[in-house]
Amino acid sequence: MRVSSSEGVKIAVRVFEGQGPSVVLVHGWMMSGHVWDPLVEHLQARDVRVVVPDLRGCGDSERPQSPYSLDSFADDVSAVLREHGGDRALLVGHSMGGQIAQLVAARPGNHLAGLALLNTVPLAGLPLPDDAAGLFRAAPGSREVQGTILDLACVALTPEERGRLLDVGATVDDRCVAEALEAWMAGADASELDKIRAPTLALATDDPFLPPAFLQQAVVDKIARAKLAYLPGAGHYPAAERPAETAAILLAFRAGL
Repeated sequence: MRVSSSEGVKIAVRVFEGQGPSVVLVHGWMMSGHVWDPLVEHLQARDVRVVVPDLRGCGDSERPQSPYSLDSFADDVSAVLREHGGDRALLVGHSMGGQIAQLVAARPGNHLAGLALLNTVPLAGLPLPDDAAGLFRAAPGSREVQGTILDLACVALTPEERGRLLDVGATVDDRCVAEALEAWMAGADASELDKIRAPTLALATDDPFLPPAFLQQAVVDKIARAKLAYLPGAGHYPAAERPAETAAILLAFRAGL
């Protein structure tokens, strides 16, 4: 099914029916909502209602000429919440999706039960060193470069799952990959974090780019009612590398809301 953003962009959404408050999963850069598929399987096994959008330019969503910005992505997610989130959803964002989720949680009209940020990029952004930025900027249209980025970011990705994630990445528009990269590196106004009222969980792993101490300082310490959880043995994609453990952490957080 599809919903329309405030700009009229058609956003593809998959809804998996279940009990309790909705868990809305926001994917990150270079991926679509299918990045969450292993996690969705574990949540569905627990009869959880799950809502999975593809951000604009990704997967089955419309591919406008522009913009691919954090604010526009947040508009996409806000529209999904209005249509399918229910009264009080648990909003989950991964990587760039965590930045987007923070913006959505700061908006006054979005009433959330909780906010979960998996290996999130800080809202203020994450400028990369020149060599890393050059590699990332070569990602649009290159399966080889995207594979190199996955190899650098992950510590427990099976060959099968690596291939699946590359297939997911192939469904993302090249313009979206390029513009979204610049968007998450630049970030947004960090003062928006003061507006977040939802209980917040930041999940850290053995991610070489976003280690636990960094996430504590750059994310958790800046959001009221935020706490840090640590999942060892996973890299930047815990939902793909350790889906059962990631599901258990999210469900424990959801149960305590």
